[in-house]
Amino acid sequence: MNQLLTVFKGSTIFSKIDLSGAYSILRIKQGDEHLTAFRTKYGSYEYLVMPFGLTNAPASFQNLVNDIFADFLDIFVVVYLDDIMVFPSSEEEHVKHVASVLQRLRDNNLFAKASRCVFHASSVEYLGYVVSSEALKMDSSKAQQILNWTQPNNIKALQSFLGFANFYCHFIKFFYKKLSALTSLLKKESPFIFNEEALSQFQILKEAFTTAPIVSHFNPSLPTIVETNASDYALGAVLSQVNDSGKHPVAFDSHKLLPAELNYEIHDKELLGIFWSLKHWRAFLLSLSDSFEILTDHSSLKYLMSSKVLTRHQARWAEFLFLNFSFLSLTAQADWPLYQMPCHIRTTCPQR
Repeated sequence: MNQLLTVFKGSTIFSKIDLSGAYSILRIKQGDEHLTAFRTKYGSYEYLVMPFGLTNAPASFQNLVNDIFADFLDIFVVVYLDDIMVFPSSEEEHVKHVASVLQRLRDNNLFAKASRCVFHASSVEYLGYVVSSEALKMDSSKAQQILNWTQPNNIKALQSFLGFANFYCHFIKFFYKKLSALTSLLKKESPFIFNEEALSQFQILKEAFTTAPIVSHFNPSLPTIVETNASDYALGAVLSQVNDSGKHPVAFDSHKLLPAELNYEIHDKELLGIFWSLKHWRAFLLSLSDSFEILTDHSSLKYLMSSKVLTRHQARWAEFLFLNFSFLSLTAQADWPLYQMPCHIRTTCPQR
């Protein structure tokens, strides 16, 4: 997700190439063919080329295409297994880049399925997302699939729904805060009773996906805001940027608290939310040309500033902030600059 947000910025034209029978180009290592043996009523057979279903098949094929397009990757090409996206920065480069990719495929005996390829489009569906020059959004057919999902009647059905929903959690604000009643049903020791609270969360989550916002591409030159929130059982964060038309979300993310984290005091959970979000979006934040703001409950920052003795995890969080972002002015909603924190929680004190 973060890679998609980064590499497609500035591109106005997209081409998608879908490979056909790609795995068959990989030869099984000579002498290992017997490891793929299978028996039918007509006799026993062994694969000479890599079939689908082998544990290391996806990784092996990904290594192959990464080697083939090594000098193109993240410049004007993104490759995920047999799905190739070409994203030139201008129309003039489009034909040249697509031709280079197709020639590289021909040189390596890889073939594309024409019916599933898209060329010179302003937006294109890629890996379940719709990518355009301005933003990233959910595939409408996938949103409709979630909307039509019937109420789960057992753990397996609920796991299937949550697994599908989790793929698009980056579009939902504070995703895990909407799941407490549903995830509690996954416990093996508890009976599966889809009560009113679970049904309410199920409907709220489906509605959230149908109204999911469009996620803008990250621009390091724009004013940036990190909004964090902590509840009893989950953390949530929103990365937003402000342009001429207003404030727009760039990414959403959430984190279900681990058993040990559930025991934290609320101010520690708020601090953990800040630490976790900055660590999660570190690559974006380090690329900013200016400072960014953190919008959160400022009482957690007051606690850290006034505390003379820090716990081990509090010291680790404070150290991370300064080690990675000491050159940025981190301000909170109450206008609290983190760089004004007392010297005893810095990794090194400034010279007086």
